[in-house]
Amino acid sequence: MITTDILIIGAGPTGLFTVFEAGLLKLKCHLIDALPQPGGQCSEIYPKKPIYDIPAYPEILAGDLTDKLLEQCKQFEPGFTLGERAETIEKQEDGTFIVTTNKGTKHQAPVVAIAGGLGSFEPRKPLIDNIVDYEEKGVEYMIKEPEMYRDKRVVIAGGGDSALDWTIFLADVASNVTLVHRRNEFRGHLDSVEKVQELKNAGKINLVTPAEITAINGNGKVESIEVTKKDEAPYLIETDHFIPLFGLSPKLGPIANWGLEIEKNAIKVNNALDYQTNIPGIFAIGDVNTYPGKLKLILCGFHEATLMCQAAYKIIHPGKRYVLKYTTVSGVDGFDGTRKEAPKAVVKAIQ
Repeated sequence: MITTDILIIGAGPTGLFTVFEAGLLKLKCHLIDALPQPGGQCSEIYPKKPIYDIPAYPEILAGDLTDKLLEQCKQFEPGFTLGERAETIEKQEDGTFIVTTNKGTKHQAPVVAIAGGLGSFEPRKPLIDNIVDYEEKGVEYMIKEPEMYRDKRVVIAGGGDSALDWTIFLADVASNVTLVHRRNEFRGHLDSVEKVQELKNAGKINLVTPAEITAINGNGKVESIEVTKKDEAPYLIETDHFIPLFGLSPKLGPIANWGLEIEKNAIKVNNALDYQTNIPGIFAIGDVNTYPGKLKLILCGFHEATLMCQAAYKIIHPGKRYVLKYTTVSGVDGFDGTRKEAPKAVVKAIQ
């Protein structure tokens, strides 16, 4: 049995920052994640994609953000159960919870913080009969390592931010990039749409709209795709990689059966106070929760994690008063014996 103060379901950015905020309150954390490494979507889906709205970072790659968060919380010695999915939860007579994973690992804690992002993900696949035959053989539903496309021919399908962003990025990596979308209009950031237009005008990418990819051809790997435009005969585009970016379908998984109040595949919480769910002692923070005015942003998850830890402290130490101190004043004492603090002011008389 793994015991801790706060059991965090999900080791994405919000879950990792929770470790730091809990550590300031002298609370230990343990994290469960179905992925084999920490970082959530930032590590699994877009590690090389830049993020622009993290405070103090004009630009930071998603994978680098994960590394920074791990470095920040390292001094509080979090525990990890990785590659396992939180399956069941049972409330004990003493008020604690026991969470068991799909591999039978048991964890016990008085507070559970669900920070599972949007849950587990499955790519939305285009309706192409033989697409499964080419998965991992030239068909990829997400880009993990852009360098694998260096000097390769790439066809991207989609009309959202991911399709636009990766088209822009791979324009300087691949030997040839073609973007196919079923409409002329794109649903993405205006800057990205305008940048794709510039790349098309400069002859750096090919843009095919409105059109759909209706077949994949190749002997053991992708060699060409069939494009069909309205009122025109289908034609082939030779390519090494076909990347359909139609989004991901999020699913809460077993957490949906924990008796929590669910609204549109998200967990309802009390945002007026502490992001607690309808079950006392269980909180939901980050993209996995919902409340009036909710914004699914990493920085909002950081805020929610901070307030949640304050409420967790009161549950774990009932009746004990905690006085908030700024880290610039109090410093940071790690569980590993390290201490970080600002230099002391020099006291000296003026003669």
